[in-house]
Amino acid sequence: MQAKRLLRDFSAVLALLLIGGVFAALSPEFLSPRNLSMLMIELSTTALLALGMFLVILPGHIDLSVGSGVGLIGGIASVLVFRHHWPAPAAMLLAAGVAVAVWTAMGSIVIKQKMPAFIITLGGLLVFKGLFWLVIRNATVPVSQGGTSNLYSLLTTYYLPPAAGLLLAAAAVAALAWQELRPAAGPERRRDGASGVRPARRPAAAQEGRDFELRFLGVFVSAQLLFLFVLVMNRFRGVPLPIVILAAAALAVVVLTEHTPFGRYLYAIGGNEEAAVLSGIPVDRVVISAFAVMGAVTAATGFLQTAYAGASTTTVGELMELDAVAACVIGGTSLKGGRGTALGVLFGALIMATLLNGMTLLAVSPEFKFIARGLVLSLAVWLDTRLNKA
Repeated sequence: MQAKRLLRDFSAVLALLLIGGVFAALSPEFLSPRNLSMLMIELSTTALLALGMFLVILPGHIDLSVGSGVGLIGGIASVLVFRHHWPAPAAMLLAAGVAVAVWTAMGSIVIKQKMPAFIITLGGLLVFKGLFWLVIRNATVPVSQGGTSNLYSLLTTYYLPPAAGLLLAAAAVAALAWQELRPAAGPERRRDGASGVRPARRPAAAQEGRDFELRFLGVFVSAQLLFLFVLVMNRFRGVPLPIVILAAAALAVVVLTEHTPFGRYLYAIGGNEEAAVLSGIPVDRVVISAFAVMGAVTAATGFLQTAYAGASTTTVGELMELDAVAACVIGGTSLKGGRGTALGVLFGALIMATLLNGMTLLAVSPEFKFIARGLVLSLAVWLDTRLNKA
């Protein structure tokens, strides 16, 4: 059991090191500041969508419509901005509102009508794809700079000035240190992905000192890695704006899942829905809310992906739902629900983004890219099944 837990906890890190090492050996350009900056932008779209998928999978559901939704919502905003000359903020706000409303409706159908999320969202995949093509009229809608549209295209073309990146890193380290090194007060939440809360036991002075040293070491290592990341990004153009958006979203998901009743409800529903109902958890409202958040995340991903592609075309968002699911499972999230962490999802998304970036750098043909993504997804599900057997 201990071996299985260690394998589950560290398999993502080992896989990332192995994949990165292979690509670095095959192409020295892989570790260049420019390519790493591009990798971070690609990671942002995959990881952002995976974080939303994480919230839907935790209570035991799944969403196969998000890839088509990314294209549709990005297409709606693009058409409003570049064909009807709407201000970019207004167009994006309207498109995001549409996404939240549609995903809330899908969640309501799943819960109220007792329909499998797999079937409802599979239907959504087809419907959204058709609507997307209708919205853009099967033609490319360029996302160009200039005028009010500049705010749209800047989503993936703006980089923080070097000083601003370092200042942001310092603020993040200070916040992490305050969270990890302050004296514990009241109940402490378990960090093993479970939903329960247990009272903190007052350790002996020696044990308390060792715990503080471990926490301090974790903060110190995290600070070193964070500043190293910023310095590497500054060697190209600076920290890309998408990675800042991803960091804010990841922080929000961590707080939501680990420090709020809503997050504990998600874990409880995924662990045992019947027990959650009997304990008074508002299962219907929680699951519908998770789908609503998925809609907001899909909208944000749609804007980023469309801006990064430089145009709204029929291929935007294609198969992104599979990458999001793979990132969750690789990161340790159970497809049955009830287990997983946001940090694990980020590692899983980084593995997927690194794999695609490295294959693109090596000019791997699209056929083999599809094969690699399919194999990774299949392997991730197989590992999830094997590691969760009783």
